[in-house]
Amino acid sequence: MDDNSYLRDNWCRLDFLIVSVSMFDFITSKGDKSNYEALKVLRLLRTLRPLRFISHNKNLKIVVNALFGSLSGLFNVLIIVFLIWIMFSILGIFLFNKKLGFCKIPNYYEVSKIACLANGHE
Repeated sequence: MDDNSYLRDNWCRLDFLIVSVSMFDFITSKGDKSNYEALKVLRLLRTLRPLRFISHNKNLKIVVNALFGSLSGLFNVLIIVFLIWIMFSILGIFLFNKKLGFCKIPNYYEVSKIACLANGHE
């Protein structure tokens, strides 16, 4: 393939795939439908049609490429946030251990522990 060929660019490959599948689906939908029931999955690829707009708009292509380029950094940030979340959850378990409870009196939600035990409930 030449350096300036159409299928060198990944966006053009995606565009080619979407158009090819759409044309194949259009051709097969005109014939006998019982032969092509298994190919209904290809119709799901119609959802990729809005991505063709990205391949034709230079500024939007730059934004999407920048988003894909920043995924590794976002993944690192998510790991740090998850670790901090785990630390606060462990701290919360130790701070609120046996301090939060409820009484099994029907239709009573805010009953003190002393009143609950005095009525013979758990």
